[in-house]
Amino acid sequence: MQFINISHPEQSVSFAQAVVTGLGKGQGLFFPGQLQPLAEVEGLLELDFVSRSKVILQHLVGDSMSAEVLQTCVEQAFNFPLEMSAVGDGTLALELFHGPSLAFKDFGARFMAQCLAGFNAGRRTTILTATSGDTGAAVALAFYAQPGIDVVVLYPQGKVTPLQEKLFCTLGGNIRTIAIEDDFDACQKLVKESFDDQALVTEVGLNSANSINVARLLAQVCYYFEAVARLPHGRAPVFSVPSGNFGNMTAGLLAHAIGLPVKRMIAATNRNDTVPRYLRTGKWDPRPTVATITNAMDISLPNNFPRVLELGERHGLPLQDLLTSFSVSDDETLEAVRALDAMGYLADPHSALAWKALQVSLQDGETGVFLCTAHPAKFKETLEGALERPVPLPPELQSVAEKEVLSTTMAADFAALKRFLLNQ
Repeated sequence: MQFINISHPEQSVSFAQAVVTGLGKGQGLFFPGQLQPLAEVEGLLELDFVSRSKVILQHLVGDSMSAEVLQTCVEQAFNFPLEMSAVGDGTLALELFHGPSLAFKDFGARFMAQCLAGFNAGRRTTILTATSGDTGAAVALAFYAQPGIDVVVLYPQGKVTPLQEKLFCTLGGNIRTIAIEDDFDACQKLVKESFDDQALVTEVGLNSANSINVARLLAQVCYYFEAVARLPHGRAPVFSVPSGNFGNMTAGLLAHAIGLPVKRMIAATNRNDTVPRYLRTGKWDPRPTVATITNAMDISLPNNFPRVLELGERHGLPLQDLLTSFSVSDDETLEAVRALDAMGYLADPHSALAWKALQVSLQDGETGVFLCTAHPAKFKETLEGALERPVPLPPELQSVAEKEVLSTTMAADFAALKRFLLNQ
């Protein structure tokens, strides 16, 4: 299987090269050059999650990884549960927050860490990543204390929750964190500028663990299959996906492209509604990013959306019939949190937003699955304000709640970041 740079299709590399390189020429994203349907999808859905994931990922990466190496990577990366709960009639919550960092990003970050450890051949590597909330913890915990790898995480100062910050900014060791005095889009721009500086890339062995790295993206395909496997035979669901950088949505569309039964996909966004407006008008018109209570989705320039378009243009996915997108306000999100709580289900704001978008769109007779992307307690302050009752902390958050944040504060200035990377 070859992976092409969708901005410069003449650059074609193996999966291993795509993982180690991170970004292609001209900040281009790597993506499978060809997509073939899986054989025997119905039989595949009968397997357990880890066994099925090995088959799916082998199909996507081809001979870039041997079956034995891939098996080890999957077993070590996906060593935590995922759950699916009924929430009302015809609606289910796919809970993806039972991993070490309490967020769906554990699937992709841990798989990428396992792949990189195998592909890197002992070379010094600096993982540079930007986070709007949950990526930072998933990446930091996946690479913590891994020999030969330094991690630098950029995040918008004051725009992640205190508990999100504590999860990845208190580790120390090979994990360094920088609070950027700007928004997430500025953090993401700094990452791209770093990859454009070839001398810097070479000097520090730069790589990225954002969803721009294709290893993270492919890992996320697997839990969409798990969701369908837990539904009655032959049921094709409507998925509602909290969408900020659009990696999670891309993974769901990719799952459908290789044979997963899916009826429709809903990209649920907050007030940062670049994609809903684009799908409605055909005009790409990003506006300044605004802060919301769903901070992980406060992104006006979704980095993965070119991959969504690639699925339509190169691979023939009927996006006009398959993909819709809704913008949900903070007030509507809080109403959704309260409505779900009244039904006996506690959801974080991002997951509640996805539920709300699903309720707007779901039709009689359809089965809806909304993705729950983070543990509710990571948004303790927001939920307690909305519900007027305490939200208990799980052990993972209790253990860091009183720790000191070790971050450096920095302006959104590439020259300052470059000095930091060269002198770490």
